[in-house]
Amino acid sequence: MLQALRAELEQRQAQGLMRQRRLLDSPQAEQITADECQYLSFCSNDYLGLANRPELIAAMQDAAGNSGVGSGASNLITGHHRYHDELEKQLAEFVGMPAAMLFSTGYMANIGVLGALAGRGDAIFADKLNHACLNDGGYYSLADFQRFPHNDVQALEQLLKASTAKHKIIAADAVFSMDGDIAPLPEYLRLCEQYDAYMYIDDAHGFGVLGEHGQGSLNHFGLKSPRIIMMATLGKAAGVAGAFVAGEQVVIDYLIQTAKSYVYSTPAPPALSATLSASLKLIEQGDDLRAHLQHLIATLKHNLHLTKWQLMPSETAVQPLLVGGNDAAVKLSKHLQNQGVLVPAIRPPTVPVNTARLRISLSAAHKTQDVVKLAEMLNQAEKELAA
Repeated sequence: MLQALRAELEQRQAQGLMRQRRLLDSPQAEQITADECQYLSFCSNDYLGLANRPELIAAMQDAAGNSGVGSGASNLITGHHRYHDELEKQLAEFVGMPAAMLFSTGYMANIGVLGALAGRGDAIFADKLNHACLNDGGYYSLADFQRFPHNDVQALEQLLKASTAKHKIIAADAVFSMDGDIAPLPEYLRLCEQYDAYMYIDDAHGFGVLGEHGQGSLNHFGLKSPRIIMMATLGKAAGVAGAFVAGEQVVIDYLIQTAKSYVYSTPAPPALSATLSASLKLIEQGDDLRAHLQHLIATLKHNLHLTKWQLMPSETAVQPLLVGGNDAAVKLSKHLQNQGVLVPAIRPPTVPVNTARLRISLSAAHKTQDVVKLAEMLNQAEKELAA
């Protein structure tokens, strides 16, 4: 087995697919210290710049003094602290859903929800560009797992029309993490109503950023329905960690009893939930942060003047720059890194073959001049590297 593992790693290296970890010695911010070097970072999903906010640091310190540093037992034993419970109620109210429940991570939420709500005889219909955890949740569920072309409403309708499954679930990212575009959620809900299906939406990259006061992608489209179940992570725009699922009370009650990644896991420390309660207030009051983020997105587009590399269509904080080949994307990323700017190269299997890209993540913590600097460096890099 060791020989086979070594051979596979060597093959990854030869294909330009080897990933590396950076050692961080600073908080998440627009300026970071990684591998003992200073960088301007466009790598973080901390979209509102909350991960290092003094208010949240103080909230965590205070809550740890009151609740300790660990939950000690699963939620259904003695691990469900008042801080957890209060946050769940606050999150449900914030996103306009009857109820919500916490998971330790978005990955655990997606495999837990899909594994609990769908099984043999049911069907899950998933966008081909969904995040890996939605795919794993679909496979884990043992339901008939069917994938449709990216954002293709017509193809999805044909699958729903042909399905004889007892229960049907459309599962999709709201904002796609590597493309930055938004799913046609109103059309999906229309199909749910027409074909007696339910819609499970992963709003990891929309929550806190889109919608009124950052309520997320569903609010962005003005969607409400008992057929909707949503998940959002709390380590991106919220700046802390974890995830939550929201929906009808009966759905949440059922998941508490049956979602294995919830039932059989120790929850995150209560202090994190207390910190997230403070973060939720900052999100709700963060219209200026979201306005600045939109300004940065417009600034990047205005200042990029590329002829060979292509900025993919996106109105969100995820701004992917399509380069093409794996080696070319890695070379560009290293070129920027040598000049003190971090932008990650994203390669297959995370994205389709021949669509390697730089994933530019913008944050309200960035200044206008940071984004102008990045654009100018990319303009010059294309002249030097893509000639």
